[in-house]
Amino acid sequence: MTFDIQTPSLATAQRSLGPGNPTYPLLPAQLSGCPKTSSETMQFPLEVAYDYASATDVSFARGTHWQDWQAILPPRHPRATMPVGGTPLVDVSSVAPPRFREQKVFIKDESRNPTWSHKDRLNTFTISAALYEGATTIIVASSGNHGISAAAMASRAGLDCIVLTMPEVSPVVRDMILGYGAYPVFLPADARWPAMRALKELPGTYPVSNLTPVHTGHPWGPEGYKTMAYEILADLDGATPAAVVVPTGYGEMLYGIYKGFNEARLLGRIDRIPQLVSVEPAARGPLHHALRANTPATTVEAGPTIQSGTAVTVNGYRAVIAIRDSNGIPLLVTDDAARAAHAVLARQGLWQEYSSSAAFAALDDIMAFDADGPVVVIGCSTGLKEPAEPRPAAATKPDLASLRHYLKTEFGFDI
Repeated sequence: MTFDIQTPSLATAQRSLGPGNPTYPLLPAQLSGCPKTSSETMQFPLEVAYDYASATDVSFARGTHWQDWQAILPPRHPRATMPVGGTPLVDVSSVAPPRFREQKVFIKDESRNPTWSHKDRLNTFTISAALYEGATTIIVASSGNHGISAAAMASRAGLDCIVLTMPEVSPVVRDMILGYGAYPVFLPADARWPAMRALKELPGTYPVSNLTPVHTGHPWGPEGYKTMAYEILADLDGATPAAVVVPTGYGEMLYGIYKGFNEARLLGRIDRIPQLVSVEPAARGPLHHALRANTPATTVEAGPTIQSGTAVTVNGYRAVIAIRDSNGIPLLVTDDAARAAHAVLARQGLWQEYSSSAAFAALDDIMAFDADGPVVVIGCSTGLKEPAEPRPAAATKPDLASLRHYLKTEFGFDI
């Protein structure tokens, strides 16, 4: 099979992260992990390999953006046109732990992407691969952000989209999926992957999320997350952060950020990789437990947590590589700490999901980082998508005495 790709990309192949790093053609995407190194108990993901020796003009100086980095990104299909990225670094040093305030702490606010989350970066390239491979319908299993983003990207690119999700998703998630013209199918959580494996047998269908028991995902997807590292370097005018703190589920974003900084180092633009911090719910945390056990992947019990964006029960191998190779720190954060940090960030004008708030809370558990420089916390998504607790509002009268009484009794605000 041949694919009509005309692009400035220097992508050359799919490279396995399994033993020996076997390679495969750039397309078709290996959607079930590495065929040569995976087994029934361990599936290894793949990434995109590049001709870095020819990437002589790539810069991460202030003012650079996606079009300047096309050489070290996968081919972007002409129909994958959603404007993505360029999210700001928001200074939150004043509310960070005092020991970090002098070196500066920033939130990289990914809620500014088109569908209000980081997943738009990933789907830029999963949708591109689907288009190059001639798909007509994409399939995604998601509890929220991934499904919403895939639905929007697919619609804009002229593809149909089926989102396999759960009955308990928030009304916002349901309405956004429907609004983008996708087809939500509501299933118990564990039934989503058998459903996707069944649907992918139909002609023209194309999965853009995971198919394997140990998460491998789409090889092109994490390449989109590299742009977060590139943007951080550009916004800091080439300076390397001391650390980047990342809410972590399967670890695709964590690995993409790691790979982006590592590419900048390989190209001689920086001399070190920032220390990466993975943040998982204390009720689960498979990456934390895999690293402690020195194993590539492990499965944990599905403990209850409000950190829905990172509430996974098995880690991906990419995340192990990212923490290991950056001398990183795997942390667990409780729901109570995530709630408290959520309130702090809200007072800074940032309405983040609880998983992102947990990443900010994680700073309380870190005494220092290995290097000097700013600290960047990744804010993955808006909290508007998460289920809201019912809060009946008390009514009052419009006269001044009633208004003052209401503000005093409801909020303790004396005006």
